[in-house]
Amino acid sequence: MTIDYKDIKLSYQKYGDSKDVIVILPGWGETRNTFLEMINILKIDYTVYIIDYPGFGETKFPNYNLTMDDYTEMIIKFFNDLKISNPNIIAHSFGGRIAILLSSKYNVSINNLILIDSAGIKPKMTLKKKFRLKLYKTLQSLADYLPKKFKHKFKTYLFNKFSSSDYQSLDENMRETFKNIVNLDLTNYLSSINTNTLILWGEKDTDTPLKDGKLMHKKITNSELIIFPNCTHYCYLENTYVIIKIILCFLED
Repeated sequence: MTIDYKDIKLSYQKYGDSKDVIVILPGWGETRNTFLEMINILKIDYTVYIIDYPGFGETKFPNYNLTMDDYTEMIIKFFNDLKISNPNIIAHSFGGRIAILLSSKYNVSINNLILIDSAGIKPKMTLKKKFRLKLYKTLQSLADYLPKKFKHKFKTYLFNKFSSSDYQSLDENMRETFKNIVNLDLTNYLSSINTNTLILWGEKDTDTPLKDGKLMHKKITNSELIIFPNCTHYCYLENTYVIIKIILCFLED
């Protein structure tokens, strides 16, 4: 099933047939398959929707760059087209960025919000990171002086050495969009969230570190934080049934 946002056909799937709705906003690169175990339990008591973002699953990426506002507005269009009002939202990682903007900047009515290892807080530029970035730019500049047959090979080596695996895995037409997303800090929006919020976090998350979860808990007024020992950025896969039980208790409370 699809809805249209500008010239994008946004693919989604619906499970269950209850009046109570859950919308899952997956992480970057994730699809409905990642959440199937969770969906198969939640759909017993809820109608569950999950979206494929442009470039992932069955939604094609357009021939232009996207911003966080584009991603947020396409979800609002999704809500409007399907007449979804006051949903419960489960958001993992990148999906948390959308959920934060929905409930703050765009003031969309959300019944309950569940953030799992959410992205949205831009890491501080340490001296080490500044030096690494400066070194990369310097070496890229020096590569231009190499003979043509060596230049491309050396620049490819630098790209693979200095860029993240997430960035490397993207098609070239998605890389500028990725930079638009990761360079946007949403910290100042957190205090505007009034929705009841459950924050679930892996203690050993290195993608979005636990200190981000603690800051979100501090900034979001009506929030609770649960930390999962020895879990990573994917605590919902490492403790699936425990997390589902916690989510159901939270939604039914």
